[in-house]
Parts: sequence; C-alpha cells; structure tokens
Amino acid sequence: MAASNNVTRMLEAKRVKFEAFEIPAEKLSALEVAQILKVDPLIVFKTIVVKRGKPGKPILAIVPGPLEVDIKKLAAAVDEKKVFIPTLKEAEELTGLLAGGISALALINKGFQVLIDHSASEVESVMVSAGQRGLQVRLAPSDWAKLVNARFADIASPI
Repeated sequence: MAASNNVTRMLEAKRVKFEAFEIPAEKLSALEVAQILKVDPLIVFKTIVVKRGKPGKPILAIVPGPLEVDIKKLAAAVDEKKVFIPTLKEAEELTGLLAGGISALALINKGFQVLIDHSASEVESVMVSAGQRGLQVRLAPSDWAKLVNARFADIASPI
C-alpha cells in the first residue's frame, strides 16, 4: 500500500473505493504522471485554480492532462463574464497547497466551486492528486464528484 495522508484517510473513513500510488515527490505534469504510472493520460486529471473577474472564492477547474481549461467555456459554466488563471505562486497561496499537489480532495469544505470536465463522467476511473506531490489516487468519477461537491461541465479544449 502506498503512503497515506489526510486525503487517503478521509477516503477510507467514508468507505470510498480507491487505490493510492506513490510517484516522485516533485512537481510533475499530468502527462508525466500518466507516463510514470503507465495509464492513459486522458484519465489523469489536473486541477487548475481559476480566479473570478469579480470578487469571490476561486474555482477549481479539473481537466484531463492532455487538455487545458477553456476560459470561455468555464466562464459560461459558472455564469461569470471573465475568469482568469493566476500565477502558480498565487494558486499556491489561494489553496495552501503546492502546485503539483493541488487537489479538490484536499480542499473539501474550503468554499471552492469545483467543476470537472465532462469527459471524466465517461470513464470508469480517474487518477487525481491526493493533495500532495508524490501521491495520486485512482477512484470512480462519481465518488470523486460527490465528495468534492463538483459538477461535470464541458470546460476543456485541446492545448
């Protein structure tokens, strides 16, 4: 069994079926994670912190590794005129997590609005950060969305 942390303990406590995977504890892209774990990059999801154009809690936009957040689609999905992606430093300050380990699972009840690209709902399982660099979890998209109070939306585009 891989290392455990607050996220894996929470998943166990809620009796959510998951697998944990240890990877190098450095900032890795979702594509690098897919390569290390030998899985389809389309099931490795990355969390992008997105700020609203007007005051309000940031959004966690979660998309497959090979894609990027489509700012226009995301703005429409959250009924905002403008949204923008902050710097990595700002994202870390807003979440309290290091880039490469930002995870909606580690930010439950912190007030973030969470949107997951609709493609996640079409696969059996997804791989996501467990809230720290070096630890990934695989779980069912429906369990994941329910835990983080997310909704699925068309928010990704090819890079």
